[in-house]
Amino acid sequence: MTLRERLGAELFRKVAGPDGDRARERVHGTPGPRWFAPDSPIARVHGDASMFVGGIRAIMLQSLHPAAMQGVADHSGYQGDMWGRLAQVSTYIAMTTFGTEKDALQVIRAVQRAHESVTGTMPDGTPYAASDPHLLGWVHAAEIESFLLAHDRYGRRPLVGRERDEYVAQTAVAAEHLGVIGAPRSEEELRTVLTAYGPELRGTPAAHDAIRFLLLHPDLPLVARPGYLSLATAAIGLLPTEARRELRLPPVPPVTNRILGAAATRTIRWAMASGHDHARQLQEQQA
Repeated sequence: MTLRERLGAELFRKVAGPDGDRARERVHGTPGPRWFAPDSPIARVHGDASMFVGGIRAIMLQSLHPAAMQGVADHSGYQGDMWGRLAQVSTYIAMTTFGTEKDALQVIRAVQRAHESVTGTMPDGTPYAASDPHLLGWVHAAEIESFLLAHDRYGRRPLVGRERDEYVAQTAVAAEHLGVIGAPRSEEELRTVLTAYGPELRGTPAAHDAIRFLLLHPDLPLVARPGYLSLATAAIGLLPTEARRELRLPPVPPVTNRILGAAATRTIRWAMASGHDHARQLQEQQA
């Protein structure tokens, strides 16, 4: 196995989990109608190496909502199986973007069942629930903005013109099946939604602890940590100034941000190219 193949396999294992190969076969090899075409905006964004930067930014931004962060602290714990949870999220995104409609709905139902038990009380006595449409709306909006911004900066072929609104509208399909009410369907609506959540956001002690763990304890071999920190630095550089302040993160010089992020995403794109080729072959076989 070449260095490229070894690196690609390790990246895929970390992101997709031990059952990643089987999940990839199911996503790309199962025949049936799908929500989106292979060349659609959502497929271009969610299939690009820039998702590594966007995913880290999304976690950071999402942690600013106290109820979302409390749910993580109470029920999943950021110091537990970080990569296992990432594998669940990546499988969800892959299935709802590239999988059949039947499989996409099935994975959405599984997430909804998991959310049923994620309930609790904030330190001030306010109840929270992961299934709350308002909370789901924040998680969705923060995630989609992060993916779009990262793709703008580091994507192979950034979206332009109407493609941008189409991407936001396409992401609303799975979001509303999951329970989001009135998910944004244009970039302008997305900005409006994010602005509306502004007064609710703040950097809580739980958020500070989670981000510190995310940055300092990624559960990776020492040789892989510089690459991971490059991705994390690029993600920090894409955060709004106020979000960085609330999370106690340092500013990142634009030049440093671009160089590190571009180098890291190019390496990931190079390493995982063989996996994307395999996925394309499966799609061609079932088309």
